[in-house]
Amino acid sequence: MDLGISGRTALVLGGGGGLGAAIAQVLAEEGASVAIADINMQAARRSAEAVESAGGKSVGIQWDLGDLGAVDANVKLVEDSLGSVDILVNNTGGPPPSAVLGQGHEIWSKHFQSMVLSVIAITDRVVPLMKSQGWGRIITSTSSGVITPIPDLGLSNTLRASLLGWSKTLAREVAADGITCNVILPGRIGTERIKSLDRTRAEREGKTVEQTTAESIASIPVHRYGEPREYASMVAFLASAQAAYVTGSVVRVDGGLITSI
Repeated sequence: MDLGISGRTALVLGGGGGLGAAIAQVLAEEGASVAIADINMQAARRSAEAVESAGGKSVGIQWDLGDLGAVDANVKLVEDSLGSVDILVNNTGGPPPSAVLGQGHEIWSKHFQSMVLSVIAITDRVVPLMKSQGWGRIITSTSSGVITPIPDLGLSNTLRASLLGWSKTLAREVAADGITCNVILPGRIGTERIKSLDRTRAEREGKTVEQTTAESIASIPVHRYGEPREYASMVAFLASAQAAYVTGSVVRVDGGLITSI
């Protein structure tokens, strides 16, 4: 299936590794030029080089999402290098494991700025040009914890959930301009983030990492962790011309993990 995004420009936040790198690669394979933003410049460059080695056009950008003052300059760099942003993939890193009680206000503020305000600010910056072209895709990656809160991920459960209300509201505001806004949430996808969470849980519960991982996999109906490319393929579909009538939605890529309807 031709997704109809060849020649489009995508900006993938957190694109230096894990889900972001897989998303960048799949979008490039569909013919999109991809700007890869990451706080780690070496990771951004590696991801950009992987795209280019496969024949795609890419640029890597060092981008600290906690620095809201850098938004305009970084988006302009994307525009100057690849063209105006047609597809925005809001993929932010997760905070460390934590309870919700006892977290200082400075911790909440720090992660709210990098995980939520950054997404809002970047979206505000790119939407006017999307409107002028009558086409745009805004895809925000969150977590299964926004539907079923995950124990010991209090900061993540809380902050990511706020993006659902934001995205749903935004979808109605820009639908008539040819712009879709959707949230996509991963279950347990085999990335370094999931491996790190498995290690943390193993230490907390006094188990081996192998035991913790086996228990986690046993709770997933398909009995395995997802592949990053499986998640990235859903992002690519939501970015496609064929998904023009899909907006304001929350799409799960979780192997059946979430038990609620």
